[in-house]
Amino acid sequence: MLSFITLISVSTLLARNAQTSLAASYGLVKDYSGDNFFDGWDFFNGYDSTTSGDEMYVGPQAAAEAANLAFIDPQTKHAFLKVDNTTNVPDQQKRNSVKITTTASYDVGSVWVADLFHVPYGCGLWPAMWSWAPQVGLNWPEGGEIDTFEAVNQVSFNQMGLHTNAGCTAPKPNPNQNSASIVNTTDCHGDQGQGCIVTDAGHPSDGPGFNDNGGGVFVTEYAATGISIWYIPRANVPQSISSNSTTIDTSTLGTPTGNWPASSCGSNGFSGFFLPQSIVFHIVLCGTFGKATYNQTCTPGDCYSTSVVGDGSNLSEGYFEIGSVRVFSSNVTGSTSSGSSNPTSGGSSSGTGTGSSTASASQGSSTSGAFQNDATWSLVVAAFIAVIGCLAM
Repeated sequence: MLSFITLISVSTLLARNAQTSLAASYGLVKDYSGDNFFDGWDFFNGYDSTTSGDEMYVGPQAAAEAANLAFIDPQTKHAFLKVDNTTNVPDQQKRNSVKITTTASYDVGSVWVADLFHVPYGCGLWPAMWSWAPQVGLNWPEGGEIDTFEAVNQVSFNQMGLHTNAGCTAPKPNPNQNSASIVNTTDCHGDQGQGCIVTDAGHPSDGPGFNDNGGGVFVTEYAATGISIWYIPRANVPQSISSNSTTIDTSTLGTPTGNWPASSCGSNGFSGFFLPQSIVFHIVLCGTFGKATYNQTCTPGDCYSTSVVGDGSNLSEGYFEIGSVRVFSSNVTGSTSSGSSNPTSGGSSSGTGTGSSTASASQGSSTSGAFQNDATWSLVVAAFIAVIGCLAM
């Protein structure tokens, strides 16, 4: 514990005097918002075995809307994605939920800004907003993965990270990262390790502390020089974002909450490690991560029988409320686009009537690829439990 605290202290001292150099100006290429929010998203349909969850995803869009799992609020024009919390689910059955993926993928030199007013929270829930390269299919983590938001059960802080093929690491300490952030793990290899994970210990970035204060904005920058993620609480969202500007300059956002320099992947940077990214929202029930960490923040017991089976009233907080997801590119000077875009083409419709992108079933959660062997999963749980213990002290 002493060595762990010492590392955090060193990181704090360095970060306080550091300036973030990974910044650029970007112009708007896609605006997912309002009544047209779901235009350009594929709805996964069926069971996603990669997370070993206790949910059944409902798609295509019309089916999810009919089940009241996806809708646009007529007053606020916010998009809602939710887990079913009204059906009485019997033992041995799964509960309905949603997983959506952008049909377009966004290449290096992109920024996506997610304005979230509410995130899923509660025992049995494993929500995430992340991105990956669906064209790689079962070869994940080839093409890389960026986790912008990931939480589990009743944890009140967000964890973010990268998953790559072998060869990328995260610096520890990192002077280009907020001093309150904790570097949990440094090996980004998603197939053999738990990825390079950073915990946002500086804000209530999940749960009641997030939802009761109106949420906030997550900014993900996928640049040639590095990947950075900012979490900005609602009260601190700058005018440049709240005004729906057609440009964004990341140099105005301050030190990132999480940062992974491209130089950590070797002399060629992200080349060979990352491909164009499609953005994903999902709400897993229990799953590998949720089950293994359930007793850390919930009344000890079995995740499935306690939180999934039954009338679902315990899952009333299991929903995303999304104001918008806006994507910017360094190749554009700035022009509004609400129904068209010029991103890199992403996965096409699978043709199976599921509404999911091609190969989207081949990799689910932001950490599910790492969970395919027991030794790796043990590392993930151990790191997660260690962070919870430190934050609780």
